[in-house]
Amino acid sequence: MMRTQIEQPVTAFTGAVGKPENTRGGKYLTFRLGEEYYGLAILKVREIIGLMDITRMPRTPEYIRGVINLRGKVIPVMGLRDRFGMQRIEDDEQTCIVVVDILLSGRSVLMGILVDGVSEVLDIQVDEIEDSPEFGAGVETEVILGIAKARERVIMLLDIDRVLSSEDHKLLENV
Repeated sequence: MMRTQIEQPVTAFTGAVGKPENTRGGKYLTFRLGEEYYGLAILKVREIIGLMDITRMPRTPEYIRGVINLRGKVIPVMGLRDRFGMQRIEDDEQTCIVVVDILLSGRSVLMGILVDGVSEVLDIQVDEIEDSPEFGAGVETEVILGIAKARERVIMLLDIDRVLSSEDHKLLENV
């Protein structure tokens, strides 16, 4: 099983929506969902693990894939493809779980996010990041910190604390 431990301490990331844009630069773990690239602030990432058995939880949304037992700790796993309304595909040897530290009702909680594949850690400068475009009512852009242009790619930088809805927070408080 592939396992990569991130050696840096996990602390709160200051580059949230509504904050000055100069706080958004820094190191990001980049990953793929289909052909699109996304990034997470490296300080939110605990580790990257290979796909393992996920136990489905009854009465949870489809994008909450279930829970895993990671060294004796039960951690919920969210499928980002499902959460973002993308078509689900078969898991393969590149599919992995990125364990992140999120804020859930004011406390730090570990959660796994299922991604198609991890790419690399990039140091993205402030001048490489633009605000996410406004699409009007009904289009959820508050989960995006900004859009980076790095390595000839467009990378959507996610605010992982905002990917879950308030209903999801209530649901996961009991996991």
